[in-house]
Amino acid sequence: MSDSIVVTGFGPFFGHTINASWEAVRLLPDEINGITIIKKEIPVQYSHIQTKIPQLWEEHKPLLVIHVGVSGEAKQITLEKCAKRDGYKRLDVTGATHSTGTACDSGEECIYTGINVADVCAKLNNTGKLNACMSSNAGRSILSPLA
Repeated sequence: MSDSIVVTGFGPFFGHTINASWEAVRLLPDEINGITIIKKEIPVQYSHIQTKIPQLWEEHKPLLVIHVGVSGEAKQITLEKCAKRDGYKRLDVTGATHSTGTACDSGEECIYTGINVADVCAKLNNTGKLNACMSSNAGRSILSPLA
């Protein structure tokens, strides 16, 4: 494991030539408190996500991977504590669908993070500079399996 964190933002999608998630990620510094920040733009494409995300883990062996997305409905920073295992039927930017509709082979309907999301939200909110909430419904957009 390296002293690095991978942070992803996503590429253009359906009527949006610029994805605000990538615009935010690319502005991050290259290092925070001695931790290298590796920034990657990810195409909104199932085949890319299914192959490249595991490769990021293998190549960089990071402490953490953070996927930053956007929502037209969100009123604040929303931290997902889980993702749905299956039901991924939406088209990606190439018009393709998920090959199986299932994000992983987990037997559970929801796949939970090992991170204490409630604690992270509380710490962000206590800064007085950010407003964050926790969500247990990442939906089923193409990017939701990454939540």
